[in-house]
Formats: sequence, structure tokens, C-alpha cells
Amino acid sequence: MTIIAPSILAADFSKLGQEIADIEKAGADWIHVDVMDGHFVPNLSFGPAVISSVRNATALAFDVHLMISQPERYIADYAAAGADRITVHLEACTHLHRTLHQIKDLGLPAGVAINPATPISLLEPVLEDVDLVLIMTVNPGFGGQSFIPYSLEKLRELRQRLTARGLSGVHVQVDGGINASTASLVRQAGANVLVAGSYVFGNESPSAAISSLR
Repeated sequence: MTIIAPSILAADFSKLGQEIADIEKAGADWIHVDVMDGHFVPNLSFGPAVISSVRNATALAFDVHLMISQPERYIADYAAAGADRITVHLEACTHLHRTLHQIKDLGLPAGVAINPATPISLLEPVLEDVDLVLIMTVNPGFGGQSFIPYSLEKLRELRQRLTARGLSGVHVQVDGGINASTASLVRQAGANVLVAGSYVFGNESPSAAISSLR
């Protein structure tokens, strides 16, 4: 089953709660929340207060992606604000294993993300500790970027490693440049969770966009 997680980074912030409610009606499975700190990535976005303020707009899971430095300092705050799962970047964690278990100790599924230039092999030590792996298919920090083609080989390698270790239940997520064309490619390569921002929120028919991603 393909899970569609529209990124609210592409929503109209002036009516964010309504945009989230509308995207649920359009057929979204999760709500993807891109958190940026202007340090780990060159942009700023949501803090815990924003997440808390729109938490009641939907019953869907909040899939919180922390693109921030020292995420271990803020995980409890995002969990308290309403995150249903939290993903941190390998590149941002000095003690990745500890940080993943910090998320799990709060009762939430833990994810790890890697940037386009980071090899899959660096994930090996923590594959048994994660519920989700996010392969960035653009360089993080801004929406609306073009899909990086060599991400497909990384997806295939990740899926092979998970299968070889009996970890087929781990979600493989992609984020960046996802539309109807690239969705087909990443699904064939092994992804089962698709994050799409501008393609969904910028479409005249978000429900049609979500259907096309499936």
C-alpha cells in the first residue's frame, strides 16, 4: 500500500488548519510537517506552537521531519505538540542511536533521513532501530525543487538491505520533486511513503493529485 503524506510546507499558511482539513478530505494518509531551523538547512518553517495550534484540524497522523541541528534537544517538545512520528537526519545527530531511542522512549515511531549525497551504507548500524527511512530526493531546505535521478539507485539499495535483514516492515519514504511521473519511479524502486508538497497543494484538484500519486 502506498501512503501519501502531503507536505504542509506548500500550504497556505494564512489558513493552515483549513488546508490540513481539506487535504484529509482529498484522501491524504499522513500530514508531513517539515521543520527547518535556518541552520541545518537554509530556511525556517514550523515550531511546536504551530503544530499544536493545528493538531485538532485533522485526525491524520502528523509525520514530523526535523531538519534541524541538535534535534535531541527538541524531540520532547514536538512530541508534546502532537507529532505522531518523528524523523531526524543522520547528518544532524552526533549520537544517532541514542536520539532514535529517545523518540521511541516517548512512544513514537522513529525515522532517520539522509540527504542526497549521504550513502545508504551509513544507515547500516541503525536499520534495526528505525520504523522509517526517509531518502531525500532533493537537497533539503526549500520546496518545489527538481527530483534528483540517482535517488532511485539509493532506494533500490535500501530496499535490498532491508529485505536481506528481514526488515520489510520498515517504511521507505521519499521527499522532494514527487509528482505523478516520479511517483511511479520511486514506487518501483521500493518506496512506499510519498511526500509531495507543491504537486498536491498547488493542484486545482488535490484529490486528483493524490490519486495520481497512488
